[in-house]
Amino acid sequence: MVDEKKSKVEKEIKEEIIETKVEDVKVASADADKVDTEKVETKKVETKPKKKVEVKIYDKAVANGFGLKISPKQCKYTCRVIRGKSPEAAVARLQAVIDEKRPVPMAGLEVGHKKGKGLAGGKWPKNACRGIMEIVKQAGANAVVLGIENPCVAIARSDRASAPYRKAGRKAKRTNLYIEIRDKTKMMRKKK
Repeated sequence: MVDEKKSKVEKEIKEEIIETKVEDVKVASADADKVDTEKVETKKVETKPKKKVEVKIYDKAVANGFGLKISPKQCKYTCRVIRGKSPEAAVARLQAVIDEKRPVPMAGLEVGHKKGKGLAGGKWPKNACRGIMEIVKQAGANAVVLGIENPCVAIARSDRASAPYRKAGRKAKRTNLYIEIRDKTKMMRKKK
């Protein structure tokens, strides 16, 4: 199959051999009034045809994490925190959680209250933040490569992954992560 494609490409290249047009070259004699001779030159020049470059405009950058050894419950609340932020701001926020500067709000769970205005309950899920931080960095790098201006974390989703059994019949915790980065200005236009 590869040989067939190569032969098709070679045929196309051979068909696209560029021939220069016939040029009339007039040689004037010493007298400016008369034209003595006419010469016709034909040249065959083989050149490689120019490849058509298609510029694709990407509207999203994606990064996935499969079977990560982090808690799905903690990832759920941590993903809520980074949604709507730029990749740099999301990494800074996750680093603040690791440094125990700002906790992750977990109001839906029965966890202890933490310091902060309007914060009912929260935790410092350091392991989850480290795992999510790596995926956010990858998605941010993908956004830079794809040329997305004003990147923003549009979707940050965590799902429970299939978990293997450990000793004594316990199940391990595993998480699948999906992070999607889009252009913030285009997202705002679509909402209106």
